[in-house]
Amino acid sequence: KGQPTADSMARAMDMVELVGLHGRENYFPRQLSGGQQQRVGIARSLAVEPDIWFLDEPFSALDPLIRKEMQDEFLRLQGVLNKTILFVTHDFSEALRLADRIAIMKDGVIEQLDKPANIILNPATEYVRKFTEEVPREKVLTIGSIMEPSVDASQLSELRVAQDAIIQTVAEAILTEPKKVAVVDGQGAVVGSIHASKIISMLFGASPVAEGAA
Repeated sequence: KGQPTADSMARAMDMVELVGLHGRENYFPRQLSGGQQQRVGIARSLAVEPDIWFLDEPFSALDPLIRKEMQDEFLRLQGVLNKTILFVTHDFSEALRLADRIAIMKDGVIEQLDKPANIILNPATEYVRKFTEEVPREKVLTIGSIMEPSVDASQLSELRVAQDAIIQTVAEAILTEPKKVAVVDGQGAVVGSIHASKIISMLFGASPVAEGAA
């Protein structure tokens, strides 16, 4: 960018700090682990301050443990950068874990662009339906994606479940409750409710996304 050397060095150090490599500034690549080398790549791509951060299968060559570590790091950066991120992957499970919205393409044409839950529960085309039919819904969808937004306090049990909880982690508790269960946000405020019948329907039959959850 034609910046003074001092400014470029300051920016580089900021990126090193951002990706958690402080203290390793003078290391050679061979002295870094696979995950650390991947962090260097992330730092380089962010150093130019892109308006849109484009990543093309950045974790595809990593072993499962390092890949999980880098996905966690990506989610952390996603929360602090406040940038639009375009992330290309052939791993649908990775897309479900990382994306706010997913575009499924076939032959260069977008078949569906939607929130992850809607893609799984409301596939727009037969291709998308087949693409997602083997996805274990209970392991990837959150309670918030299938909850009812309306709340009648008189019909709620005392149990509370988090809106961002993966269904599998709270399904057993919900299934033991005869009443609807309150769904709460990160601040503990009730934002919806869910009944055991919704869990059963989601696990064993078609289940539309609740109105207002999209």
